[in-house]
Amino acid sequence: MAVEDDQVHACEKKPDVVSQDPATVPDVHLDPSEHSARLLLERGIQGPVTMLNLLRFREVADYSGFPHLAPSAPVSGAAAYDRYVRHTLPFLAASGGSVQFFGTGGPYFIGPPDERWDLVMLTRQSSIQDFFAFASNEEYQAGIGHRTAALEDSRLLPLVDRPLP
Repeated sequence: MAVEDDQVHACEKKPDVVSQDPATVPDVHLDPSEHSARLLLERGIQGPVTMLNLLRFREVADYSGFPHLAPSAPVSGAAAYDRYVRHTLPFLAASGGSVQFFGTGGPYFIGPPDERWDLVMLTRQSSIQDFFAFASNEEYQAGIGHRTAALEDSRLLPLVDRPLP
């Protein structure tokens, strides 16, 4: 599959694009970089893709970058993320996507003892192209500030089905 520049740019948050040089990779990951979008497209994934979301919330949401979305009183990161989810679900469904799992995280059973993820979510799209169409939808993008305000850190890992051995 050819990597299209418009697909790469559709998924990145313009002000937060960072280099993937290991010396410059930030400790906090809230938005995809051009490099990570290009790597995703270069995988040439055919068919459905499931996105594993690991989310760590701020204690109090930070709407400083999106004052037009800010509620009248301070809210928790979790409450801001709930606003993001309510905003996002119609656009996800319209693109053919769905939420497969939405659940509370907690301490690792196996993993770093000082790392936590407050929420885990699995979303599914029928293709990478549908994912990029969803992610670049202007109406969806209009509410993404709730996500940014909510999150202290995140991970997004694209997963592809494979048969059991």
